[in-house]
Amino acid sequence: MSPKQFIGSEAQTTYQESKIVILPIPFEKTTTYRQGCQNGAAAIIEASDQLEAYDIELETEICQEAGIYTLNAIASTIDNPSLTPEEMMSITTARVLELIGDGKFVIALGGEHSITAGVVTAYQQILNEPFTVIQIDAHGDMRHSYEGSIYNHACVMRRVLDLGLPTLPVGIRAICLEEAKLIKAKQIPVIWAKDIYQNNNWIEKAIAQITTDRVFITIDLDGLDPSFMPGVGTPEPGGLNWYELNQFLQKIFQKHQVVGCDIMELAPTSDSVVSEFIAAKLVYKLAGYHHQLNPN
Repeated sequence: MSPKQFIGSEAQTTYQESKIVILPIPFEKTTTYRQGCQNGAAAIIEASDQLEAYDIELETEICQEAGIYTLNAIASTIDNPSLTPEEMMSITTARVLELIGDGKFVIALGGEHSITAGVVTAYQQILNEPFTVIQIDAHGDMRHSYEGSIYNHACVMRRVLDLGLPTLPVGIRAICLEEAKLIKAKQIPVIWAKDIYQNNNWIEKAIAQITTDRVFITIDLDGLDPSFMPGVGTPEPGGLNWYELNQFLQKIFQKHQVVGCDIMELAPTSDSVVSEFIAAKLVYKLAGYHHQLNPN
């Protein structure tokens, strides 16, 4: 059976014709507070059917011009509850390698943030030059291990650092002592949430920290302010708002080649569709920015 398509009936394309693919990865094994992110990808795709195809900012119907195709889900703990983080990593890396080989721009949808390590590993294996992983997040996610696992969602950016890739954490407002020491030791250029609200030039400051031409963007949705993104596992006050997030993403696409993206950690709430609809709109923005600003 064909998968439900992102933006529904508006997405009139085949895999072969598509330039952008949506890869659902409904994996959830190590979440430590509010659970439910294994349902995040499906909720985003369902909500996308309510999006307007025309984007006011970009002045185009992105789905008609870019070609967006939604793939079958992989690494699903809904279908396979016994799936381990190590197995998820292997499955994810192999699938993303196939998609990169077919020339697709991949937007992966989680699922928990540990997934990102598997996605990034695929790009690290295939690209012949370093790239920066831009992390929009409330939390550092740089613990060596957590609750007995180095593949816990709280360790994902430590695994990215282990790959030898530079990172740019943005919107961070909750870390542990171990992470604070690591940030100082490695001189990681964190853009703290408190500094975003105190500095009108924070976007220029953030962009200036990127030392590579290519970047990968990972968005943990708790990086956004929970006043409009409540459907996450561990909400932290003081996150990015919608317009500053979009302005930052647009600048990244303008100044750097974005090789891929992911959106993680949506945990839908039972009494509201706000979070999944905003997440779907964010996916559509990423697709639009790629189509207009990084077409190759």
